[in-house]
Amino acid sequence: MSSLGSRLLHGVVSNPLVVLLVIMVTVVQITTGSQLTTGNMRGVLQDAAIIAIVAIPIAMLVIAGYIDLSVGSTLALGGVLAGLTMHSTGSAPLALAAAVLGGMLVGVVNAILITMVGLSSFITTLGMLAAVRGVAQLVAPLPISGFDASFSVFGVGSVVGIPVSALIAFVLLLVAGLFLTVTPAGRHIYAIGVNREAAYLSGVAVRRIPFFLYMFSGAAAGLAGALTVSRLNSAPAGQLGVGFELSVLTAVLLGGIILTGGGGNMFGVLIGVLFMGLLSNSLTLLGVSTFWQNVASGAALVAAIAINAGTQILRGKLMARDAQRLVRRTSATTERTPAEPVGS
Repeated sequence: MSSLGSRLLHGVVSNPLVVLLVIMVTVVQITTGSQLTTGNMRGVLQDAAIIAIVAIPIAMLVIAGYIDLSVGSTLALGGVLAGLTMHSTGSAPLALAAAVLGGMLVGVVNAILITMVGLSSFITTLGMLAAVRGVAQLVAPLPISGFDASFSVFGVGSVVGIPVSALIAFVLLLVAGLFLTVTPAGRHIYAIGVNREAAYLSGVAVRRIPFFLYMFSGAAAGLAGALTVSRLNSAPAGQLGVGFELSVLTAVLLGGIILTGGGGNMFGVLIGVLFMGLLSNSLTLLGVSTFWQNVASGAALVAAIAINAGTQILRGKLMARDAQRLVRRTSATTERTPAEPVGS
């Protein structure tokens, strides 16, 4: 196989979702003629932005070998706190700050229980999913609505035609991508996910880094809650963020983040988030009922895990083949090189 063909194959294996994404958009655009319109794509970006903001820290946690299933309820708590603060102070920045701090507090509780007490991240965050939902409903038993226009700017406003929430998500993705690839702390996240004991023996802060990641995850979910409430102009504690954790996890896994830790990047997360946003939008445009959309979301999660596993296997085979090819080239070069005369 030529070098170009090999590179294309590696690219498809690294990002198989890109091919599916192009096919899906092409088919839906030809069928409905309305997916790539400005108004529709604006809605897709607003939906995808909320998922992306939370998917960023979740991806980092999964890379480090952890998970956070409490983000759906944390989003609801953040939205409720933002709504209450907006009503009591009339200040949009304070509302955003309350949402972020409330979410961060949930993240701190998760971090203490998981990284310091040593509880399972799956069980702990699953329990927090139920507990935080209850707290949100206790704080605001009835839906809060009717916010000032200054607050709605974050949810429905735009800059040069791009939704504000999408710009926030893009900046966070860019910063997170640079953090993972350029900084030592970013590389340490991969090291913890690959082998926690080896990372510890190498001097990596195997507790402190996941601790901050859980704080980041909670804060991001709180911010996503404020943006959601800003867009809806309502904060129903019982409905906000229901099933959101599965959407985020599906996007992360579809984006190539390895579920067992140690692999993945923010470009993949971006593709996974866009795929989830466009999948939901495509089903709506095609007139698929909500029931079947839920079925499709569940199927996407299963497919994400299957693609994740299949990609790892195929990538391993390609690496083994490349290694064998390199060995053969090295052997051939050695055989062609004449031996130097003794004593020269």
